[in-house]
Amino acid sequence: MQMMTAVNTIRIEKGRGEEVASRFAVAKSVHTFKGFIRMEVWMKEDSPEYDELKVCTTWEDHSYFNNWLKSRQAEKAHGGGRSKESEGNSPILGSELTTFAVKVQHLPAIEVKS
Repeated sequence: MQMMTAVNTIRIEKGRGEEVASRFAVAKSVHTFKGFIRMEVWMKEDSPEYDELKVCTTWEDHSYFNNWLKSRQAEKAHGGGRSKESEGNSPILGSELTTFAVKVQHLPAIEVKS
């Protein structure tokens, strides 16, 4: 198995990044999928033209991520997600999904008490 991280970079209207970031504060269903390790939401600092979030999910293996992605695509195809009305007022300017193989990871050292 090769651990991987998917990064969804979202460009947002300037001044509305916190609004979009707050949508991720409550866990939805991604954390219930087999192979899911963690999710982090990062906000770019000092971006002059637009706000930018990176939604990073780490998975045990690419196959687990693909299973989650397929479930999301099926949900959208069957009318899940946001209404057309809310999309018209969306602060999201665009997004790009990239994936990375995790090659090295260091965790905090565990203090040994003597």
